[in-house]
Amino acid sequence: MTVTTNGRIHSWDLSTGVDGPGTRFVLFVSGCPLRCLYCANPDTWHMRDGKETTVDEVMREIEKYRAFITTAGGGVTVTGGEPLLQPAFTGEILRRCKEAGLQTALDTSGFLGARASDELLSETDLVLLDIKSFDSAAYRRLTGGELTPTLNFANRLDRLGVQMWIRYVLVPGWTDDAESVEGLAAFVAGLGSVDRVDVLPFHKLGASKYEALGLPFPLRDTPTPVRDSVERVREQFRAHGLMTY
Repeated sequence: MTVTTNGRIHSWDLSTGVDGPGTRFVLFVSGCPLRCLYCANPDTWHMRDGKETTVDEVMREIEKYRAFITTAGGGVTVTGGEPLLQPAFTGEILRRCKEAGLQTALDTSGFLGARASDELLSETDLVLLDIKSFDSAAYRRLTGGELTPTLNFANRLDRLGVQMWIRYVLVPGWTDDAESVEGLAAFVAGLGSVDRVDVLPFHKLGASKYEALGLPFPLRDTPTPVRDSVERVREQFRAHGLMTY
């Protein structure tokens, strides 16, 4: 008898170009240990708010779109929330997708990287690693968590040869400090399995979710970054030989 793992999910969607290569089936799992000030999905913070489901149910949904995502050179991305808050559930989804011949990606902050077994990572073709800041104090203020677990996870992924895309959200006054960016660029350049760095301009598209939840949006008055600032940060990464977008 096959035993399937239960988990809690928020939703799923289809996307192109932003959650891994090609067209992706993107599964949003529920629950996150961080409270990033710029978080666009506060409705995924608590596992209790998610819908309980099984891996079998998730796989049946994915199968409906198999032809579409594979023809478009895509695959399946597990994101959140934080997928590694539910490592057994996430790991089984990744394993089942690999068995089905689908390209797999894990979108994570790396804060709970220690919960990812080597087996889980062996089923992961790509990790989208969100490094929120390279300054420990700023990271703590920005997320409520610690930076070190993410850096340890990045080094571990590199040792295992797991392909990475680094994601860096550019927030004026928070993550645009040139010295901190330079430190991150040097660190990332030392990781041989990093394929690219995505510099993502801070946006306020999730502000309405805070309002709906009766929560204040912490960065309501923070401006979005100007184009020159985004390009300057991308150029800092490029100067270290990194491909940026």
